[in-house]
Amino acid sequence: MTTWLALDIGDRRIGLAVGSDDARLARPLRVLTRGSKEQDFEAIARAVKEVGAEALLVGLPLNMDGSEGPQAKRVRKYAERLRRRLGLPLRYHDERLSSFIADQILAEKPRKKARRQPNDAIAAAAILQSFLDQDQE
Repeated sequence: MTTWLALDIGDRRIGLAVGSDDARLARPLRVLTRGSKEQDFEAIARAVKEVGAEALLVGLPLNMDGSEGPQAKRVRKYAERLRRRLGLPLRYHDERLSSFIADQILAEKPRKKARRQPNDAIAAAAILQSFLDQDQE
């Protein structure tokens, strides 16, 4: 059983989610506001320790045709630095529809305030849930 910390890496925020192979259920953890890489990596390291993560799953922002554009290359570069820093296994997973799914989930919230929350952690959970579901097949 592997406990995963999933990351939805954006330019301003990083969504975090946690889940495991055993439970096959992902849940949003929190949203980090981006700072320096050092600040980001420290905050992610704390989250890894907090949830007992054994591996990282990073959402890869592919183009709709499945190719990698400039944003995917930036995410890969960032994630590889993070992997070296934390020494954890790293996998990538297609994140193309994760923000759409997160927006749909937030739209179902009853309060207007809840709808204005950043969707990044929910998007990270959608990425992780897709990965866990696909891995089960």
